[in-house]
Formats: sequence, structure tokens, C-alpha cells
Amino acid sequence: MDDELPQEEAEAGAPAWVMTFADLMSLLMCFFVLMLAFSEMDAQRFKLLSGSMRDAFGVQAEIEAKMMPKGTSIITKEFRPGRPQPTPLRTVRQFTVNSNRNTLDILGKGEGDGEGPSIEDLKRDVERIRATLDQEIQDRQLDVDLEGSRIVIRINEQASFASGSAQVKSPFVPVLEKIRGLLGTLDGVVMVAGHTDDVPIRTARFRSNWELSAARAVSVAHELMTGGSIAPERMVITGHADTIPRADNDTVENRARNRRVEITVIRGEADRHTELDTSDESTGAES
Repeated sequence: MDDELPQEEAEAGAPAWVMTFADLMSLLMCFFVLMLAFSEMDAQRFKLLSGSMRDAFGVQAEIEAKMMPKGTSIITKEFRPGRPQPTPLRTVRQFTVNSNRNTLDILGKGEGDGEGPSIEDLKRDVERIRATLDQEIQDRQLDVDLEGSRIVIRINEQASFASGSAQVKSPFVPVLEKIRGLLGTLDGVVMVAGHTDDVPIRTARFRSNWELSAARAVSVAHELMTGGSIAPERMVITGHADTIPRADNDTVENRARNRRVEITVIRGEADRHTELDTSDESTGAES
């Protein structure tokens, strides 16, 4: 027959042109594979294309397809971490508009933080007060002590008041004037506290040692505020009667120690209404 293949082609099993076409397709496939391997993908264009396909098929995306990728790894592709800000405290805090003010409050460095003078400054102030009142101290009219961060000027009753009276003795007024001048050079709250012994008192003016101790404190405070060198806003007046004795009320000498008026300078406490701890004070009373 005319359409029969030649003998050599039939023996080969396939026509020669078929073998040539297959080899050509293989070479073309390898060529395009190599071209694809050496090519560089345009990430932006690929993202735009993929975004268009998602929109066409109705797929919703939380991030717009036109946004540029913000990272180079899969984890950070759509996430940009914030810059860490170290804090002096080992706490995890969210910074807000008031962060600076809150940090100062935590560290205790804000306004009215209550920080007072150093112990060295307090000791120098005490030595200066003692030097000014040296004669009165030698005469045992008063004592000056440093108790913690408080300067205490302790006025003995024998020198300042008559028994059962809240009127300051005239010879002691110049001493209070010297104390007033010293307090004018110090800042802080000035607390005047009256103390008595445990001998009951009941007169036409004073019903108890409570009234007597408070009246003596008021008399001393008025002398200190004379002339305006000490503002009334700095003053705190208290009467303790015989509730805070310095010694047991078992002898005449101990009762005399308990009858006193204490002038305490409280430095470093911004609020004059701060609760005053007098548990470690020495006190007394009298009738």
C-alpha cells in the first residue's frame, strides 16, 4: 500500500519527525524552567495581582492588598514591633499621656514628695539651736534633742508656768522670743504639745489635765506667733494631759519631768494635716 511506512521506519517503532518534536518540547520546557529559576519575583506586583484575584472571587482580607509588605519574614510580614522603652523599675507599664507624672509619683520625686533634709543638716540645726539656747539649757529651763527627723525643744514647767496655771511667766517670755527667732529660720510644721503629770486637777478654769495641757500649748503657740515670724498655717497645737509621760509618776522629780511643753519641728512632711506619730515622745502632766 502507498501509505505504508518504509521498512526502516517500521523497525524503529516511531517516525523521525515525532522524535524530533518531543526533543524540542523537552528543550523548551528546560529553557523556561531555567528562566523562571533565574528570574526575580516582583513582590509588590504579585501582591497586587493576588489581591485583585481575591477581590474578584469575593475573598475578604483584613489588610488591604495594596499595602506594601513591612517585613521580610513570614512572621513579620504584616507586623512592625514597637521600640522598647526601658524603665527604672522592674514593672510592665503602659505609657500614656500622664506617664511622666506617674513615674515621678512612683519614684517619689514629684512635687510635695515629703523628702526632708539629711541627718547631717538636722544635726547642724540642732547644734545651732543648742548654741543659741546654751544658757537656758545650763539653767535646766529647757532641753533640745533630735528624735529621728524631728527637732524637739522641751520646755520644763518650773521655768515657764506656775503650778496649775497656763499663763507664761514673764521672765520666760524672752526665752520664747529667742526660740521664735530660731524657728523662723527653719521650715516645716511646728507642733506645740502640752503635757502634765497624773495628779488630778479641777479648778474654776480647768476641769482636768486635758484642758490645762492644751491651754499651756496654746499660750506658748501665741508667743511663738507674735510678730508674724511663724505663720499660723505651720502650727499644730495638741494637749496630751498625762497620757505620754517621760517617767513614772512615782516621785516628785519624775512628776516634774512629766510637766512640760514640747515644741517639735517636723521637717520634710508637706501636709500639715499628716498624722503625727508621738508614740516615741516623752511626756508628762501636772495639777
